Amino acid sequence: MAYWLVKSEPGTWSWDQHAAAGADAWTGVRNHQAKIFLNTMTAGDRALFYHSGEAREVVGVTEVVKAAYSDPTDTTGKFVCVDLKAVEPLKRPVSLTEIKAEPALSEMVLVKNSRLSVQPVTAAEFKRVLAMGGLG
Repeated sequence: MAYWLVKSEPGTWSWDQHAAAGADAWTGVRNHQAKIFLNTMTAGDRALFYHSGEAREVVGVTEVVKAAYSDPTDTTGKFVCVDLKAVEPLKRPVSLTEIKAEPALSEMVLVKNSRLSVQPVTAAEFKRVLAMGGLG
């Protein structure tokens, strides 16, 4: 199993909407580096669900339920999406400020490249964020 972080503006697609939807397509990613990561995801992988924008916090855990396929919202045919299903909300959100202050997370992609919408997370980073959010 691999671990990831996926970002969404809560005003566009929030954790609550994701959890209510069941499995849904993670569409709209238009960054080539993020596309590479989407293509690497496999069913069963877990991801931290991050509210970007003003919120800037990890709020839940989601699971890849379908590997990469052509993004139906992309008219160019260049980009892909995966299907994700909400697993569990964190007991409390973990802010980007907290993540940056945690020495064990200093090498996390989120700390070094906070703009990337889909990014890998190590197993240790995933576990640490979960613990900070009350799930570990």
